[in-house]
Amino acid sequence: MDFVSQMKSKAASSLKRLVLPEGKEERVIRAARIIINEKLASSVTLLGNTADIQEIASSEGIDLDGIEVINPGNDTDVSNKYADVFYELRKNKGMTPEQAKADIIDPLRWGAMMVHLGDADAIVAGAINTTGDVLRAGLSIIGTAAGIKTASSCFVMTGMDSQYGKDGSMIFTDCAVIPDPLAEQLADITECAAQSCREFLNAEPVAALLSFSTKGSAKHDDVVKIQNTVEILEKRNPGFIFDGEMQADSALVPSVCDKKAPGSPVRGKVNILVFPDLNAGNIGYKLVQRLGKAQAYGPFLQGFAKPISDLSRGASVDDIVTTCAVTLSRAK
Repeated sequence: MDFVSQMKSKAASSLKRLVLPEGKEERVIRAARIIINEKLASSVTLLGNTADIQEIASSEGIDLDGIEVINPGNDTDVSNKYADVFYELRKNKGMTPEQAKADIIDPLRWGAMMVHLGDADAIVAGAINTTGDVLRAGLSIIGTAAGIKTASSCFVMTGMDSQYGKDGSMIFTDCAVIPDPLAEQLADITECAAQSCREFLNAEPVAALLSFSTKGSAKHDDVVKIQNTVEILEKRNPGFIFDGEMQADSALVPSVCDKKAPGSPVRGKVNILVFPDLNAGNIGYKLVQRLGKAQAYGPFLQGFAKPISDLSRGASVDDIVTTCAVTLSRAK
């Protein structure tokens, strides 16, 4: 069973509630119809002006039966409740009660609040909003997981040589969010990727923190950053195997590992590659995808307290359905 089929099967078996803030986008409406038809969620809620959504659906021949449509702010009691919670979350940032009432009716914030308060289990957006908009809504309302300060992303890479990762599948992180993470942030990214590995690959995580140096073979501030990250992880004792700093061949090839990092606990077992920055991560996953003809799924957000995912604004309907299935599969 391929990755997408696995995630759809997992979503269908748990049947969680999904909210889609971009309810007036035709691709999102079509995706909602497919998700209901394929029984990937117990409910799907579209946010936006009800009349507008109904008009778009009607003109495109999309049946809204079984899909909930909510116009944020129309229900005064719910709006006041959401605004009060939003104010409490943001008052230390200068938020006023009046501003909270005005801001919470934004569909991204409304959807995030639904997830935060348990009125929905997962949220997916980004078909018309920027990644920054999605991240800000998620961070300001849903927040990060316990013990984690950094939201990041990962790609699930599949279809590679079966000797690597779990049967040719690996987690690459962070390839989409943080341009130049500090050591503390990189430690968070590694911990979050470990959880992604468990959820997406159903495997115990083994992480290699990549560098152009292996075990001090080069001297540079960028190398020190990875060494500091490893020290932070060692102090945290996160409950999974990791090692660094390592060049990619040391991380992936046992014979090279024996020469450059003898005795490494990750030898021949790596299923997570942690890149030192966004330059390396973005370049790395695209090279593997294009030259190695691997499949790249994502980016999937990680590090949040509850499931949230960002879409490419060029996402197809199938892309949206897949991302929704992945996000629903993570809901508890």
